[in-house]
Amino acid sequence: MRNRHIYFLGIGGIGMSALAQYFLQNGDHVSGYDLTPSAVTEMLQAKGAKIHFDGDVTQIPDEVDFVVYTPAVPKDFVEYQYFVENNIPMYKRSQVLGHITDELRTIAVAGTHGKTTTTSMVAHLLYPEQPLAAFIGGISKNLNDNYVCSPRPETAVVEADEFDRSFLTLHPEVAVITSMDADHLDIYRDVEDLQGAFRKFASQTSRTVLAHEAVAQYITQPNKKTYGTSQDCDYYAYQIDYQPETTRFCLHTPQGEITDLALPAHGQYNIWNATAAIAAVLEAFPGMPEDRIRQKIGTFAGVKRRFDYIVRRPDFVYIDDYAHHPAEMRSFITAVREIYPDKEICGVFQPHLYTRTRDFADEFAEVLGLLDRVILLPIYPAREKPIEGITSEFLLRKVQDSNGMVLQKHELVPYLKAHRPDVLLTIGAGDIDRLVPELGTL
Repeated sequence: MRNRHIYFLGIGGIGMSALAQYFLQNGDHVSGYDLTPSAVTEMLQAKGAKIHFDGDVTQIPDEVDFVVYTPAVPKDFVEYQYFVENNIPMYKRSQVLGHITDELRTIAVAGTHGKTTTTSMVAHLLYPEQPLAAFIGGISKNLNDNYVCSPRPETAVVEADEFDRSFLTLHPEVAVITSMDADHLDIYRDVEDLQGAFRKFASQTSRTVLAHEAVAQYITQPNKKTYGTSQDCDYYAYQIDYQPETTRFCLHTPQGEITDLALPAHGQYNIWNATAAIAAVLEAFPGMPEDRIRQKIGTFAGVKRRFDYIVRRPDFVYIDDYAHHPAEMRSFITAVREIYPDKEICGVFQPHLYTRTRDFADEFAEVLGLLDRVILLPIYPAREKPIEGITSEFLLRKVQDSNGMVLQKHELVPYLKAHRPDVLLTIGAGDIDRLVPELGTL
């Protein structure tokens, strides 16, 4: 069915925008609202979407067949209320994604971190040789997009988001679980509740659940296989050699050895991601040629805002990363330190959500202590209201022996122009990325 009119509340979100592209490609009319213009909304507008940014019900088309919304949109938002009052069908993003993927063989990648890069790797390994629809939670540099769809897709590759239990709408053939660190404690009662949701997701997988060795004990499905660097795993990387521009490794699989792999990425976590991606592809497509795997891994360009080199000069290095959980930040900062052991490393961190800052304040403080210089921006609230006493100043006070400060966004570039470090990191999932172009001129 084509020529429907589909309206998106929060159309600029990375997951929402992939669905908007799907419907545009399908021949439907797409319009929507977002809080602010961005590169993503500009891309959608160039493809035919009609978007506005001022929460005005008069700009909603007269005929809307159904609405796709993100839970980040407040229920009291004027446009949300308009659709409720006019009895227009409304579906969460996850429900729509589940409906689309139910018609396709699906590889789904879940985890509290690592899922975007792993999903991108799976898509890169398969596309364009396999008829594919990929929905990625970041901009793949190989695709220059967070979405790709063949004319007649047979397989879906999706990032399975645990927020709001969204991934429970998916019923994949092959699933990857990269990690299960405590997160989204505004949604889950505790880490046991989170683990229970991942077990439910695993139970909905028809062929193989691939669990990272660190979380495998929590997944009890009989169709579970494991991956990592331990020789006890079904899939494991070995002979890992970290070089300046690439990481070389070999991979043991149940089908045999794959030798002389060269991944243009740094950090042990990217070896885990690559191992998971190759394992997922081999579980879904057991006959994939070894040479193609080697060629595809060797040409993986990464994901924007995931260990994303912006500047790489002898006198100055600048890397941008989306990390917003202490475990992600530790992996990122540790990998940077391994590459630049003798350089001064300055990290600019924008905390994401008041609840996450409150719940993981001690863990954030410990990880920020790994930096030589710490700059905090004010907390990015996203969907939340402020919590009394939970501020970036509160977080900075917890950082031991910190050479640190809190700056407003407009103060950051002038400060760094006057005090440029050897290595600069920008870290966070809010709107810190809007500062990247100007910081790249330092």
